Amino acid sequence: MSFLVLLLAIWIEKFSGWRRRIQRDGWWLAKLRQFESGKRMGSEPWLCLVLLVGVPVAVLVLLLMVLEPVAYGWFGFPLHLLVVIYSLGRGDLLGALGPFRDAWRRTDLEAAALVAERDIGLKGDAPGELLEQVQGHLLWQAYQSFFAVIFWYFLLGPAAALGYRLLALAAENAANPALAERASQARHVLDFVPVRLLAASFALVGNFAAVTRVMLHELLNLNISAARLISEVGKVAGEVPAPVVGEAGLASLDDLWELLVRAAVLWYSGFAVWTLLV
Repeated sequence: MSFLVLLLAIWIEKFSGWRRRIQRDGWWLAKLRQFESGKRMGSEPWLCLVLLVGVPVAVLVLLLMVLEPVAYGWFGFPLHLLVVIYSLGRGDLLGALGPFRDAWRRTDLEAAALVAERDIGLKGDAPGELLEQVQGHLLWQAYQSFFAVIFWYFLLGPAAALGYRLLALAAENAANPALAERASQARHVLDFVPVRLLAASFALVGNFAAVTRVMLHELLNLNISAARLISEVGKVAGEVPAPVVGEAGLASLDDLWELLVRAAVLWYSGFAVWTLLV
């Protein structure tokens, strides 16, 4: 059932507007603000995380325990699908890069810097630095929006996928620095395995030798962030050239996206084989 859920999730994400209807975080963000404003909760970041992340996950587990024994688990199928879609990343990754691509294509560096800051929150002191940051942003967002979610769903089920997304929301939206830091720490732990698995996938669908050289140094490095690791590995795997202004510079973004698509196909092929074997 897990593989079927992942296939349907991709179809719904690509060909329907259900994802925007399902991914409504207002209720959860309101609770986040409520806890942050409380005197006791504001000083207990781990307790906040337990309530904000642990309680929804526990409720989901209980629902699945009730539904999955019925009709060979098919009553739980819609819930699996809804949770996976909800747990995917927010926004349209390629759509958000559209204004930057248009400005970069016409070599309007000032406009490119403005839209990069407005749409994706990136700043670069030099054109080449800005393009490198956009490349890293593309790789990181693709990883945390998709690959991390499907990894945890396939490994541990919808509760793990939901927990990952709620931690990400807490890390990105918490106004309390202590709460944001604790959420980031927990997320860093959850990122350790899937980000390295994606990096290994890049070696198989990209430049194997270059990825291997990077991974030999960073494989067991507990301090490197997932965003930095996937950015470094993705760029060498895709053999990204030095950044240039104009259409040639945008070709590097297209190459990285093709690398991500090949990695996704590899993952789904692996999921399919595993499903058949077990």
